Amino acid sequence: MVKKIERVSSKPAELDELSQPALFINREISSLEFQRRVLDEAKDKSNPLLERVKFIAIVGSNLDEFFMVRVAGLKKQVEAGVHEAPPDGLTPEEQLAAIRKIASQLMRQASEYFCQELIPALKKERIYIYNYHELTLRQKKSVETYFNEVVFPVLTPLAFDPGHPFPHISNLSLNLAVLLRDQRGKEHFARIKVPNTLPRLVPIKRSSGGVKKDGTIPKAHYFVWLEQVIAANLEKLFPGMRIEETYPFRVTRDADMAIQELEASDLLESMEQTVRQRRFGSVVRLSILDSMSPRIKDILMENLDIAHNDIYPLPGPLGRSDLMGLYGINRFDLKDAPFKPTIPQRLRKVALEEPEQFYEAIKAGDILLHHPYDSFMPVIQFLKNAARDPQVLAIKQTLYRVGKNPPVVDVLLEAAENGKQVAELVELKARFDEESNIGWARKLEREGVHVIYGLLGLKTHSKVALVIRKEGDGIRRYLHLATGNYNAVTAGLYEDLGMFTCDDIIGADATSMFNYLTGYSAVNDYKKLLVAPINLRERMQGLINREIEQQQQGNQGHLIFKVNSLVDKEIIKLLYRASQVGVKIDLLVRGICCLRPGVAGVSENIRVVSIVGRFLEHSRCYYFHNGGNDEIYLGSADLMPRNIDRRVEVLFPVQDAAIIHYLRDEMLAAYQRDNAKARFLLPDGSYVRNLPENQEEPFNIQEWLIKSRPKI
Repeated sequence: MVKKIERVSSKPAELDELSQPALFINREISSLEFQRRVLDEAKDKSNPLLERVKFIAIVGSNLDEFFMVRVAGLKKQVEAGVHEAPPDGLTPEEQLAAIRKIASQLMRQASEYFCQELIPALKKERIYIYNYHELTLRQKKSVETYFNEVVFPVLTPLAFDPGHPFPHISNLSLNLAVLLRDQRGKEHFARIKVPNTLPRLVPIKRSSGGVKKDGTIPKAHYFVWLEQVIAANLEKLFPGMRIEETYPFRVTRDADMAIQELEASDLLESMEQTVRQRRFGSVVRLSILDSMSPRIKDILMENLDIAHNDIYPLPGPLGRSDLMGLYGINRFDLKDAPFKPTIPQRLRKVALEEPEQFYEAIKAGDILLHHPYDSFMPVIQFLKNAARDPQVLAIKQTLYRVGKNPPVVDVLLEAAENGKQVAELVELKARFDEESNIGWARKLEREGVHVIYGLLGLKTHSKVALVIRKEGDGIRRYLHLATGNYNAVTAGLYEDLGMFTCDDIIGADATSMFNYLTGYSAVNDYKKLLVAPINLRERMQGLINREIEQQQQGNQGHLIFKVNSLVDKEIIKLLYRASQVGVKIDLLVRGICCLRPGVAGVSENIRVVSIVGRFLEHSRCYYFHNGGNDEIYLGSADLMPRNIDRRVEVLFPVQDAAIIHYLRDEMLAAYQRDNAKARFLLPDGSYVRNLPENQEEPFNIQEWLIKSRPKI
């Protein structure tokens, strides 16, 4: 929904002139446009087949989260009578109407493309996904045996009648709605939950996959949908009853966590309770098959208390996130080619397990890591050395998402056992990772680690590890700062940047930040770090304003920002103002972008590119030309109000000339050359794959970073 843009003077504008709603793209619509770009990767035949299936699953998973959090929040606003509109001017009701239209289209396109294009393509590669009615008698016999031995004992049919209330339908569960008739002709309704403890795609014939011994033809895989297997065997669950109708359905519930921190005496206990209650949120989406009968649809609508426009009929299959299971097939010829991450040049001749050598390398100059192209191993080894080095006095670290069974936690436990002072800021509100974080936070506490659960009302999203080491008569602080989490698994899947340094001023700033997090420190005069919510907004706006001034003085201003999301109204207005005075602005925004580029008199000097590829573009990099005295900041903060005002975030400066050269002249320049995976944002909020002038040879930034990038 694009409203008319009133003409804005091409002269430098007051910021109030740049506040008209038509200059802003709606956040939720932009988020859905990102899902469209992910779906495009599933349709891109240059991607290996199982990677395309993976992208279909990612779209499904992303939309699940979008409905659980964003749609749920908008529905709450409507119920509460909130009419306040975001910068783009759309009311909550208008946003929900636009979301339903776009999301419905995306879900249908994903389902149809999987069924019509990917299933036949998989079949050509001897991966067969059948509907139950397509099975041979022999295959049905095999599946029936599997049902009797494995599935049947797990199922629990739940009746709905005057003696049995409508059963609770848990969040994201796949279910079968069944209409039955008893021997007296009376109609009954039952619900069966499709167990998520069993594979959604039932293997019909066990096969290890791979290729035959002669290296020629891959072994075949045969699958059938679990819900169809259950539906075909319902008479075993309801003996003596006639099965009238059965249809699958899937429920999405509100999972937005409204933690009443001011009323909770113990934040950790509050989090545990909230995690337990998540599955009981109100229903925000009901996904059904196109073919579902009106009778069953009416029963579900009434008992789930859901409006007709929150029902999404689809051709199937429901729950496309489950397709990620297919990616586990042992067919490496249908996946991206593996590669071996490198070690940065400055660490190659260093025995990383020797603390003295590692620390000497850091003292010789800052060291940049560019994941996943550079290995995450030096980060783990940095912490291992700290845990084992008798000269290390203390380790302080912020932890946001580390995953299950994280090696980082094992290292911290070892450090505590070795008598180090270990302080860990654990973020319990890392969305959908809360339960994992709670578990190992408790484990750390039991071993004597000082575990802090963040500041009241602020989510701690910064990525900082501080090691305090005794050297001579004093101490030296060694740091690892990063754009990504201390998660060894995602470090191989996400593109991120990290840096080792022992800069005294940055170390002092980091100490002040940890004191702010763990105690009552009110330090706000950070010398080098930009720390939200203390000074990041002010400093970021100051840096953009400086570029405006440089441009007005004839120094050819230039900004390059690489972020996940650009939402903040005040930052967008400043970027518009910078464009108006002639500053060249290149924005690499992977996901949500609320800025409209190319608007006459406003943003003609702004170019917005989104890259969706093999790896999730996750790093944040801010480049300021500064009249030739280039400044670059890296860190955890996106340009969103929540990051700048309601989170603890850190941006850190890049000071080493060689690293600045790599980031500015190699990495950022190469990102702007991409014409294989890049999509360009148009003024109307849509994205195009290539601009007309981009007719050069295909250039894929991620492939270049794997194969040809300069070594740091």
